[in-house]
Amino acid sequence: MTPEQLNELVREQGPFVFDRMFGAVEKVRERLERACRALEESQVPYAVIGGLAVAAWVATIDDGAVRNTRDVDLLLREEDLSRAADALLRVGFHRDAVMGITVFLDGPDGKPSQGIHVLLAGRKVRESYATPAPDTNDIMLINGKRIVDLSELVGMKLNSYRRKDQTHLLDLIGVGLISKSWPARFPPLLAERLQALLDDPEG
Repeated sequence: MTPEQLNELVREQGPFVFDRMFGAVEKVRERLERACRALEESQVPYAVIGGLAVAAWVATIDDGAVRNTRDVDLLLREEDLSRAADALLRVGFHRDAVMGITVFLDGPDGKPSQGIHVLLAGRKVRESYATPAPDTNDIMLINGKRIVDLSELVGMKLNSYRRKDQTHLLDLIGVGLISKSWPARFPPLLAERLQALLDDPEG
């Protein structure tokens, strides 16, 4: 994009930027509330994972350190998928699949990047991962939501270990939720990754 095009974009969109920015955050919260309520009412066990789980744990220590995310990641048991789908369909979500991952779009025209992404409990997301995803009972209740246990969340982030996963782990380290004793909790590969972040959090 040229400087001229950028200036024109700012002139056109500038008045709406903050409304869109804060609106996007509120939409994620609304999707989380709607999905969790539907699953609770249908008695489907679930766990909030991913960036929202990190945010929930970080907020227990320092709400000023919370990082926003654009999607909702949930853990479900495979045998509960059908009941979960029925529950989510009743509140406006539409089931789809993206690259082999079950996704619930927010309406028929919803974007996959802004939907509900489902991982299966007890399954490896990729065969190369050191450990499988946890069970839906490995949770803590935070503000009425079933948030995945912190140790399990850290293990999931260490398995995936993309740039955003490393950033999430650094957020948890930064507020003191992960200490130097934590690497001993994980298999060697994951322990090595966590130790590297603890040793050099600034990268």
